Amino acid sequence: MTSDQRPRASVTFLGSATTVLRIGDFTMLTDPNFLHAGQRAHLGSGTWTRRRLDPALTIPELPSLDGIVLSYLYGGHFDRVSRHGLPRDLTVLTTPAAERRLRQWGFRGAIGLGTWESHEFVRGAQLLRVTATPAHHGPRGLNRLLPQTMGTIVELEQDGEPVFCLYITGDTRYRPSLAEIPLRYPYVDAMLVHLGGARVLGVGLTMNGPEGGHLTRLIRPVVAVPIHYDDYPPLRSTLDDYMREVARSGSPTRVLPVRRGDTAELPVGAGVG
Repeated sequence: MTSDQRPRASVTFLGSATTVLRIGDFTMLTDPNFLHAGQRAHLGSGTWTRRRLDPALTIPELPSLDGIVLSYLYGGHFDRVSRHGLPRDLTVLTTPAAERRLRQWGFRGAIGLGTWESHEFVRGAQLLRVTATPAHHGPRGLNRLLPQTMGTIVELEQDGEPVFCLYITGDTRYRPSLAEIPLRYPYVDAMLVHLGGARVLGVGLTMNGPEGGHLTRLIRPVVAVPIHYDDYPPLRSTLDDYMREVARSGSPTRVLPVRRGDTAELPVGAGVG
């Protein structure tokens, strides 16, 4: 396949962990959060926080979607605006626990994926495969009491040939079990990194800058796109924390910050060995 024939991939950053992914002929939405600045996101058990910044798009402004990748069901990743505004028949790939709740809400296209399970979309000569990967929300032991979460590998094939691989970390802490991901997927073109070092009631829930740097060195993507780092007060680790850590480590990965509302092209077929 020549470079002229190779499909393209891009990411549009909407804020929080919400992105629009255009991968070949497919368009996917990640972790839909469409609350506006000042609105409350409910965290569960009577706790809540307020969003600091507006999303770059509203639901009516979204392009036509093939599906949604939802790392877990939580007010900052699937809010009440999404619950009432997104199409109920849209395919939502998520955890088994989130699938059960979404179906209770009428989202008949919800599909729960266990770790390493996949779902495929096909259009003509292109196939998009979405596979759930391990993710560990919160510290060891306590993560079992928190909502089930997942990471995701998104692969594009054209005419049966693999051409693009994206890893979405989901809300996870850095854990040794994540080392299985590069064993299964040694060539990753791009990674969306959920950062922010979120802390709720004193509990660290997501990766801070150093943890994000460790995972970037482990996965070795060509490009890493940091997301989920400044929309809510519990996010206390800055983008600069992550940028400094990756630079300090001498990682071959290029960090590509994308401003809210902007679109960046992602490398296709260039995975680091």
